[in-house]
Amino acid sequence: MKLPFPKSVSVSLGVLAAFAGIYIIWGTTYLAIAIAIQTLPPFISGAIRFLLAAALMAAWLRLRTPHPFAGVNWPAAALCGVLLAGIGNGFVIWAQQGIPSGIAALIVAAMPVTVLMLDWVWFSRRAPTRQGLLGTAIALGGVTTIVLHTRTISGDASPMHLLAMMAAVVGWSFGTLLQKRAAGKDQVFSFTGAQMLFGGVFQLVLSFLDGEWARFDPAAVSLSSWLAVLYLVVFGSLIGLTCYLWLLTRVAASKVTTYALVNPIVALILGALVLNEAITSTAVIATLLVLFGVSLVLFQDRAPFQRGRKDIPVAECK
Repeated sequence: MKLPFPKSVSVSLGVLAAFAGIYIIWGTTYLAIAIAIQTLPPFISGAIRFLLAAALMAAWLRLRTPHPFAGVNWPAAALCGVLLAGIGNGFVIWAQQGIPSGIAALIVAAMPVTVLMLDWVWFSRRAPTRQGLLGTAIALGGVTTIVLHTRTISGDASPMHLLAMMAAVVGWSFGTLLQKRAAGKDQVFSFTGAQMLFGGVFQLVLSFLDGEWARFDPAAVSLSSWLAVLYLVVFGSLIGLTCYLWLLTRVAASKVTTYALVNPIVALILGALVLNEAITSTAVIATLLVLFGVSLVLFQDRAPFQRGRKDIPVAECK
């Protein structure tokens, strides 16, 4: 039976749904992480999330085809999984022990700037435009404001929490640039599943290195923490990561990465409403600086004198 509308319309609806997924869902994951680690050790929660998500993805793919991971570039999937789900997501989870969810999202929002610089130095070696450089300077100014006033904003952030956030940003940025080249349109689900597997294994190793299992008591984990992990499995990983990679294989990266301007706002609002996280004047100023700077970076290719320039892939860790 044929659909009552042209194929192009169904594709447009799919793109719209995928954008809604990364715009809204990834903004809510910071709150879910904060709830999960209230009674679950951070790396254990991340390992459970990604290993369970990988298992569900593998089971679903197995129902569709007898060889669900045929053709997957396993070395690339392993590296991208460690960089994205392992370091990018794992270090954000660990850092949220001392950094409010909204502020964590705001630091991660500067990801396009990091990707721009890494792409310039290590990958395409295309120099950014003057608008891109200006946006980089403004966004870094906002991040610097956050870092210098984190104790005022959060009250108990340590330098290690901030270093973990910086490492997460760099890890996810490298993973994004590598993933853009490694995954094809016909491998979105299988490549995502493989990435989640390696990211989950990496976080599991970190949980042992951090000594989390020695102090882990399953009976002490609250129902809200388990529900938060389940939410992260289904929405943050299975739906969110798949929407992100699917869009990257079909839509210009400069359009996909506009979610970097939305996620921090969602996270800040939810953190204030649900967790009573303070939104100080310093946080507001830093938010405006970061978002304005990132918008200059994301839309630099739309300037009239840059129409021939290729997109620069950018991503955010969730």
